[in-house]
Amino acid sequence: MGKAKSKQNPLELENMMGYGVNEFWARESDKMRLYGLKNCDTCRKAMKALENAELVDVRADGVPPEVMARAFAEFGDALMNTRSTTWRGLDADERQKPVLELLAEHPALMKRPLIDVEGTLYLGWSKDVQAALG
Repeated sequence: MGKAKSKQNPLELENMMGYGVNEFWARESDKMRLYGLKNCDTCRKAMKALENAELVDVRADGVPPEVMARAFAEFGDALMNTRSTTWRGLDADERQKPVLELLAEHPALMKRPLIDVEGTLYLGWSKDVQAALG
């Protein structure tokens, strides 16, 4: 038999964390999220530079539809990485599909990383993006 889990008073947990539960959820929503692939060199470089970022692996977890829609509205076709091996593996018919449909079917086609900082989106890891995220 396993040990019974001890139950802690929520107030004790708040004292240990240094802030309350409501503040915890507020902090969670303000996190910097980096949508990419855990084995992508560019995403690794960005994660190393952005210590507060949370990596969301697009293959494992996907990109929330509302984030993808905002990204497409802002970046258009630039959201698609047409230099990727995934793109080169698509046949001509598949390449004609709408961008959002292709990205839903093949998350690795997304240009990486897509970084969401409190609702502001950045695409890629160019010098401009690095300077903006400072």
